[in-house]
Amino acid sequence: MSESKDFLRTIVEEDLQSGKYQEIITRFPPEPNGFPHIGHAKSICINFGIARDYHGHCNLRMDDTNPTTEDMKYVEALKDAVTWLGFSWADHVRFASDYFPKIYDYAVTLVKMGKAYVDSLNEEEIREYRGTIKEAGRRSPFAERSIEENLDLLDRMRKGEFKDGEHVLRAKIDMSAANMKMRDPLLYRIRHAHHFRTGDEWCIYPMYDFAHCLSDYIEGVTHSICTLEFENNRDIYDWVLDALDLTPPRPYQHEFARLGMNYTVMSKRKLLELVNGNYVNGWDDPRLPTIAGYKRRGYTPEAILNFCDQIGIAKANSMVDVAQLEFCIRDDLNQKVPRVMCVLDPLKVTIENYDGEEAIDASYYPHDVPKEGSRKLPFAREIYIERDDFMENPPADYYRLTPKQSVRLKHAYILTCKEVIKDTHGNIVELKAEYHPHSKSGEDTSGIKTKSAIHWVSAKHAKQAEVRLYERLYSNEAPDGLEDLNPDSLHVITNAFVEPAVITEKPDVRFQFERQGYFFVDPIDYTDAKPVFNKIVGLKDSWAKKTEAKEATPKSKAKKTPIVEGEVTPMSETEQALFTKYTKELGLNNEIANILARDVDLAHFYEETLLHVNSPVSLANIVANEVARELKLVATLKFSAKEIAELVTMVDEGTISTKIAKQVFEEMAKTGDNPKAIVAAKGLTQISDPAKLKPMIEEVIAKNPDNVAKYKAGNTNLFGFFVGQVLKKSGGKANPTVVNELVAEKLKNG
Repeated sequence: MSESKDFLRTIVEEDLQSGKYQEIITRFPPEPNGFPHIGHAKSICINFGIARDYHGHCNLRMDDTNPTTEDMKYVEALKDAVTWLGFSWADHVRFASDYFPKIYDYAVTLVKMGKAYVDSLNEEEIREYRGTIKEAGRRSPFAERSIEENLDLLDRMRKGEFKDGEHVLRAKIDMSAANMKMRDPLLYRIRHAHHFRTGDEWCIYPMYDFAHCLSDYIEGVTHSICTLEFENNRDIYDWVLDALDLTPPRPYQHEFARLGMNYTVMSKRKLLELVNGNYVNGWDDPRLPTIAGYKRRGYTPEAILNFCDQIGIAKANSMVDVAQLEFCIRDDLNQKVPRVMCVLDPLKVTIENYDGEEAIDASYYPHDVPKEGSRKLPFAREIYIERDDFMENPPADYYRLTPKQSVRLKHAYILTCKEVIKDTHGNIVELKAEYHPHSKSGEDTSGIKTKSAIHWVSAKHAKQAEVRLYERLYSNEAPDGLEDLNPDSLHVITNAFVEPAVITEKPDVRFQFERQGYFFVDPIDYTDAKPVFNKIVGLKDSWAKKTEAKEATPKSKAKKTPIVEGEVTPMSETEQALFTKYTKELGLNNEIANILARDVDLAHFYEETLLHVNSPVSLANIVANEVARELKLVATLKFSAKEIAELVTMVDEGTISTKIAKQVFEEMAKTGDNPKAIVAAKGLTQISDPAKLKPMIEEVIAKNPDNVAKYKAGNTNLFGFFVGQVLKKSGGKANPTVVNELVAEKLKNG
């Protein structure tokens, strides 16, 4: 067995041993423009964890340099996430805005040194002057302004004399640099916007690359740890600190791979779309990957920390299975929470030969859990069992209650069905049964054999409760948009019954409902009058099956050897140039750009698709995901770059949806057929005609009167349910944008 150490801790240890730093200081620097999610949890664990492990400290600093998107509610959410995970920051919460005066002074210093200038080119001209990966850029003619003129213009920018975009402050570095981020990057821009902390004191704001490194330096940070998308920004980070010739010690930037997880989106833009569009019920909706969502759902900090520890710290981007996170919470709760009984779909059973009541002593924990505790479980003549725990005409492998097969009631007696009561429609509404007095659990002398035990509650003593069953928010493993939302991600049961021991006045209480899963007392909606429970996770342990073979491998008895995980693999100059082109010129997000830039075959294929259609973002997404996956499976692709371009064109024109596009791609990969021919042959054209969509919407509305009533009563998160049902009914062919508009209109006007 080997001792494992991630590459970041290796760097920290080397810096301590060499005497480079006397104390380790890290920082967690989020932008307060959204609620933190599971990806932030990984960063929190890394930054605060490293500071803790090496007896240093970690600062919590808000990167509040963009006043148009930031809010104090996001600051509070970030503070809560760090605290909930069990970490504490040094002293007070810091803000980049705390350093605005000092950062501005540094800008003035750079101008005086002739290393920065005020540029008056507009945004389009700046982009044109920057050049391409194949051609050097041209320096702005305004770079020849004198130091005195630059200082005057910068001062007037500071005083608010110019409009947004009229001038910017740029560093004077190298317009022919291979890393295009170094081609005279912007340091300040004019933005007449109210800041949530500084008010209207400032109308110019520093760019991230300028404010971040200087904030680190001002705070005495030693290791500025960030995600891989900022790898190319490291050159600017170093240039600013070196150019100012600041007194040592100074910080250095180190990158790690960000967290990607299937069936999950962590883009702030997409999360904001879900919240603002009422597809979910706020930032703390238990279906979201936000820390607030996990907290409300019932996840424990220990489970999140264990998950972050398991996935480790690496340099290469990869996708983590969400089942691993589910395993971590299940593994944590299994030894902690009491087992109790809850009936979700009640079927009444009258035990005709039982009179009176009794209290059965029932343990909270099975014999293999090292915890003690029990409760008095009321038993009476009338009980509720799960409706699917009885079958009148069962298959051969059905082991629960039937007219001919007895079953044990958990902790109690053996039960035998005597009569099935039905309503006028043939639905089973009640069972008449008898119990066997000498068959009590633990002292069975009845001699009757049963094949299973079922859970139950006393009808007289049970408490009616609302149970919210949460499933994955997206039905697609690699979700792309709203059309991938799972319409069945939330199922609310209002007629569940729980045993009395489940009713609690304590917050933050979790239970295992026997045979159902793990559940949490909803911290907002729970009351004694209306108990509400959120499903945390089911009992099925799918992740363990995947790791079983790995754990079964015999452990080596060889001498322990330290292993450094996630060794740094920096981009080559060519890769850096491509990355810059993709992000700055073509507008790709950093993760997609990183995938393409680092893979020669993918980059070549992507460049070829661009020759056929000018849709860089859509093309990049399908090449970096679908095409990349196919390249791993086959030696030769059955489709061409031109055909991928045709597929994307159909999506851009609205002929097919992105969901249908994935279906068409699978057919292209399998058969080599042309995408247009596939769409025509299978009738996959997207439905955008309101006349065709309205009947579907009316049918969905008519079939769900209860949900319509709940929506109109204020449960607006059901909007996503209606949209999802319409998309499902259309086979994924309905235009999501049009469906959204029509559903909103229908629900508003009736």
